[in-house]
Amino acid sequence: MKIAATYKNGMIFQHFGRTEQFKLYQAENGIVESAEVVDTEGTGHGALADFLRARGVEALICGGIGPGAQMALAEAGIAVYPGVNGSADEAAKALAEGRLACDPDALCDHHDHEHGENHDCHHGHGCRSHGCH
Repeated sequence: MKIAATYKNGMIFQHFGRTEQFKLYQAENGIVESAEVVDTEGTGHGALADFLRARGVEALICGGIGPGAQMALAEAGIAVYPGVNGSADEAAKALAEGRLACDPDALCDHHDHEHGENHDCHHGHGCRSHGCH
């Protein structure tokens, strides 16, 4: 499985649409076999969804994510694991092992897209029993 995590300084970056880097992981049989950091080629949910789809990503680990981005990723066939904080490497390992806790209701509502201020991100405390996708 190819996993992507929004990435900044080793951690899950919390605003999907403004992600400047992803860390891409290749996982097989519950083990992360390789990883690489890649720069995005633009921002915004449509560009980022296409970027991930072109690289064969099957699952995305992220912090906050808006409904437009969720829709773009769903259309690209990418499972989304939102509301994750902390180490990107630990999150990818947890996903590969089937034990990643995420929040299906993690949303980012951006009120000032031009200046990157005054945003309100809601992050919860783990997945419901049906999981995140």
